[in-house]
Amino acid sequence: MRALVKTSPAPGLELTEVPDPTPGPTDVIIRVHRTGICGTDLHIEAWDDWAAKTVPAPLVIGHEFAGEVVEVGSAVTQVCVGDQVSGEGHLVCGRCRNCRAGRRHLCANTRGLGVHRHGAFADYAVLPESNCWVHQQDLDPDVAAIFDPFGNAVHTALSFPVVGEDVLITGAGPIGLMAVAVARHAGARNVVITDVSDHRLELGSKVGATRALNVAESSVEEAQRQLGMTEGFDVGMEMCGQPAALREMIGNMSHGGRIAMLGLPSEGFAVDWGQVVLKMLTVKGIYGREMFETWYSMSVLLEAGLDLTPVITHRFPCTQYEEAFETARLGRCGKIILDWTVR
Repeated sequence: MRALVKTSPAPGLELTEVPDPTPGPTDVIIRVHRTGICGTDLHIEAWDDWAAKTVPAPLVIGHEFAGEVVEVGSAVTQVCVGDQVSGEGHLVCGRCRNCRAGRRHLCANTRGLGVHRHGAFADYAVLPESNCWVHQQDLDPDVAAIFDPFGNAVHTALSFPVVGEDVLITGAGPIGLMAVAVARHAGARNVVITDVSDHRLELGSKVGATRALNVAESSVEEAQRQLGMTEGFDVGMEMCGQPAALREMIGNMSHGGRIAMLGLPSEGFAVDWGQVVLKMLTVKGIYGREMFETWYSMSVLLEAGLDLTPVITHRFPCTQYEEAFETARLGRCGKIILDWTVR
């Protein structure tokens, strides 16, 4: 089969032929229809310090995908050939305290599909049955392919109640954009999203942001004044991992405000913990998706009319992966989809 492979510990990827996967007793084989390019894939393609320390080469990369089940292992009982599925890319141990307690998203032994083991940027992918989410409704395959990052957005956006609340989201990447759509759909009053890319801020307005704010040109305080807010934001969602963004968020939270932090900083940095204490703020780290409560919420949100299609801005056949990765790297885009049904 065709697969996009990190063939050696160096920059670059190669679309090449690799053996078809075979299922273990509890595995399924999925004919991949669509995949989404993630920031993690860009790190692996560039072979930065994180990738060099984390990723074994050679490796089939990719963890955002959707497709059709074409084969199941002998012990598979719930997933059937013909099912349309998306894949949960966090592979948990099933043995630690959190796994046994049903808190699989907190497994300390999590391994990543397309990071630690062969992934889904290929004609076929192998996945444990327990990591498959079967779609019960007809779903745009492009949308099905981004259930992984959509889950990050839903997990973050619904960590705290948002009905009637004023929400600040820092970072208008695809996950931040989806968080805007979720927060508005869930009943937030004002949703302000910040970035320094006018292109991405335009997308923020399209998915429902009350204000899409370029923080290189204006301040969050000014946005508050324009919206008639007097006590700060009730809920913050930090999506970019930038120190200045978190510091500005903390400075603009209301007393008792709650911050869900998905953005992963590249290194440690100082914050004004005095404000955190005196304002009695809650800061909650978010990683991945709750398995599988978040997935249930995602499906219900889409059934209820949530529209993610504005977040998807580019589509390429998998053979044009180099152009797709370059587009993602330049940043003037939302979510980018690779189509594996074309030859």
